[in-house]
Amino acid sequence: MKGSRTPLRTEARRFGNVSLIALMLLSLCILSLIRARFAPYGNAKTDKEIDTAADELKPTFKRLTVEQPTETQTVEVEKEEVDLEEKSHTDSALASEVDLSKPTCFETSRRSDTCEARGEVRVEGEAQRIFVRPMTQEWKIKPYCRKHDSFAQSHVREWTLLPFDHVASPPACTKNHSVPALLFSNGGFTGNLFHDYTDVLVPLFISSYHYHGEVQFLVSSLKSWWINKYILIFQQLSNYEIIDIDNEKDVHCFPQITAGLTFHKELGVDASKTPSGYSVVDFKKMLRTSLGLERETAAPSGDQWDIRRKPRLLIISRKNSRAFLNERMMVDMAMSLGFDVRVGEPDINTDVAKFARLVNSADVMIGVHGAGLTHMVFLPAGAVLIQVVPFGGLEWLARGTFKEPSAEMQVHYLEYMIQLDETTLSEQYPKDHPVLKDPYSIHKQGWDALRTIYLDKQNVRPHLGRLKNTLLEALKLLPHGRST
Repeated sequence: MKGSRTPLRTEARRFGNVSLIALMLLSLCILSLIRARFAPYGNAKTDKEIDTAADELKPTFKRLTVEQPTETQTVEVEKEEVDLEEKSHTDSALASEVDLSKPTCFETSRRSDTCEARGEVRVEGEAQRIFVRPMTQEWKIKPYCRKHDSFAQSHVREWTLLPFDHVASPPACTKNHSVPALLFSNGGFTGNLFHDYTDVLVPLFISSYHYHGEVQFLVSSLKSWWINKYILIFQQLSNYEIIDIDNEKDVHCFPQITAGLTFHKELGVDASKTPSGYSVVDFKKMLRTSLGLERETAAPSGDQWDIRRKPRLLIISRKNSRAFLNERMMVDMAMSLGFDVRVGEPDINTDVAKFARLVNSADVMIGVHGAGLTHMVFLPAGAVLIQVVPFGGLEWLARGTFKEPSAEMQVHYLEYMIQLDETTLSEQYPKDHPVLKDPYSIHKQGWDALRTIYLDKQNVRPHLGRLKNTLLEALKLLPHGRST
């Protein structure tokens, strides 16, 4: 028999069931919320929504990691690292090529200093600065071969060689060259023929001949008229146009540079000190090539009717000082001996090539001591140079300037010494004056006193009889036949 249920108990049971269901639903909701809060992402999101959500978070992550470089910054940092690495490799390579224990600048003779640098060379012309890497210290030089002459050096600009690390930022290259550079000055005493050759042209030959034209000349204190005068010689030594470096706004860069020319001796080349043993004979050969000179040796023409069967005498004439006062009589006397005589009076405006051809045609050249005798560089081998030495104890000067260089030039040398009765000084001073009686007392007063009296104020009148004997001696040294 079933028991009967009361309404109160029935309601209570229903309420309990509802409460249980509600509790279960609440638990499910709480669990869902907890899972959504702590799970990586909700089950309801698609892959696309996940990617979108991740993209939305990126700015936040970027702000939190500002110390991290951007992509551009990373490239720049990497480039700097590469540049530093390349610079390190370059420095190592350059250092391996250069012996940094050796001085960059050194004395090549009592007359000249030379600086030699290789690696990375930047020339800042307007500032007279040369930046070199690698190099360990600063150097200064005036690139002209008369370093102890203060007057000459006052007309020569000073250049400074600097290591790269001596400035915050070396100037950037604007013109690059693949050949070495040679820096020199044509300041100083250029314009005087003797100094043109002994101070610049011969040292330039010594310093550049071994490059066989593959060298760039940089000229400081440039005199354009002087460059034009000797342009044919420069073109023989360098394949490139000369750069007036003092007025260059560009920064010229080279693999190596030599600043300052090498000097050996007056009008001479010491073959033992040149890179391949070349000598002053090679210098004369270079001059013949550049100026179109025909005669290598002083030999007569093979044609018996040719006037060149006669030996040619060239008289170097002067007008302002140390002039021959009996020049016309000298010409007549020489012609009577069988010479074909020419008279030349070179000056600062003389065409170099034209006068060189005249000298090259001569077998004997005679002149009073002075710059004009420098033309001996154009004489053919076997020719004769006669130096007329003015009165005044000037044998030492004559010897060092023209006598000693003549032998290496393959030129015979003779001397004619002016005596007291052959000089105009005997007409200017009393017989017992120190100028006539004791020339060496004048020498002790210094170069200016010596030059003024014995070089600038003196003219000469050689005795024709004595001079004839000297010319006959010259004839004996020539290969010409006397019968014609």
